[in-house]
Amino acid sequence: MEAVAAAAAGGAGLTKWQAAALSAVAGWVWAASFFDLTRRSRALVQPWVAARVLAETPSIVRFQKVHHKLLDNFFSVLSCVVSVPFYTGFLPLLFWTGHSKLARQMTLLMAFCDYLGNSVKDAVSAPRPSSPPVRRVTATEDEKENAMEYGLPSSHALNTVCLMGYLLYYVLTYGPHDSVMVAMGLSIALLLVMLVGLGRIYLGMHSSIDVIAGVCFGVVILAFWLAVHNHVDAFVVSGQNVTTFWASLSLLLCFAYPKPEFPTPSFEYHTAFNGVTFGIVYGIQQTYFHFHNPDVPLIFSPQLPLIAFVARVLIGIPTILAVKFCSKALSKWLLPVMCSTLGIPIVSSCYVPALKVSNKSKDKSDSKQSGYLLKVFSLFPQKAYDVDTGIRFVQYASLAWSVVDLVPAIFTHLNL
Repeated sequence: MEAVAAAAAGGAGLTKWQAAALSAVAGWVWAASFFDLTRRSRALVQPWVAARVLAETPSIVRFQKVHHKLLDNFFSVLSCVVSVPFYTGFLPLLFWTGHSKLARQMTLLMAFCDYLGNSVKDAVSAPRPSSPPVRRVTATEDEKENAMEYGLPSSHALNTVCLMGYLLYYVLTYGPHDSVMVAMGLSIALLLVMLVGLGRIYLGMHSSIDVIAGVCFGVVILAFWLAVHNHVDAFVVSGQNVTTFWASLSLLLCFAYPKPEFPTPSFEYHTAFNGVTFGIVYGIQQTYFHFHNPDVPLIFSPQLPLIAFVARVLIGIPTILAVKFCSKALSKWLLPVMCSTLGIPIVSSCYVPALKVSNKSKDKSDSKQSGYLLKVFSLFPQKAYDVDTGIRFVQYASLAWSVVDLVPAIFTHLNL
């Protein structure tokens, strides 16, 4: 796999550090597969975590005896406000307010948190508190999907620490502040983290060890991000070979993702945010000096009053949804054709009914596949690849690209 990555890097004209980074990820993918690192690490960690979750079950049941409909609604709403779907809907609006640097940094940080958090979840494959006896409150479809994932670490706790921490850092760095504002900001951030952690236990979604692990991972990731975020932003805005490097990294991260003990939606979330990140990076690269430089008007300024921002939202939201729908429809047709032409073995778990997994179709497709690419893909552990991953990546990349490129161009044309 290192040879494949190195050849791709050399052909794309990547710099030495970019080629080294991609080769390192490719080397990790090979080592993890060859030495079966996911299964070995799971065998060490999973029994201990599962035992802690089981031991905490009586405490969670006692804690849930103090329950009320208002508390159910409060913690359910709070969980929605700090969830990935909420931030996915909120971040486009942040771009359109003129705060592009904050928006792109929070997008990249969210993708980083989502990948690392879900990778640990699926690598450990530790259970959530058993229901029953624990009372699990899943008021939304998003919470029902969350309940299908593994437990440790709590993504809600991890994301809250990282995103609230970075938002507080950004406000205190780029805005006027005094000691009172610093104290208030820290108090609000700590209170929100505490409420989210208690809420995840109250709703029966996590044990305390899941929440503690989420907070600890969040602190480490936030500290790392604060150390590198300016370098990352400078690279995205004005680096060399940004699109090629990020496309290669996105592909390798899909292979680097650990295989869970049983299938969960976590990889689908990663693929979606992986696509969002690539779309944002590509769009910012192309249009930074037009739409995302420091001189663009900010919301509530004379150049961007509230009524103009509302108009942006009313035009922008239908546009990005239309782009997402069209790109999904196009990729559902185009990707299977491309894979078939190139000899890449594929199946579909959802989007393409004709490619649903079955022994007959699998044997038939395997017998027809041939050529150089088949030999290359035979080096990877999978016998066939889920084309839904590519379709999901393309549709979310297209959506994100439209947020930072197509829609701002429409705003400029309409003088919004």
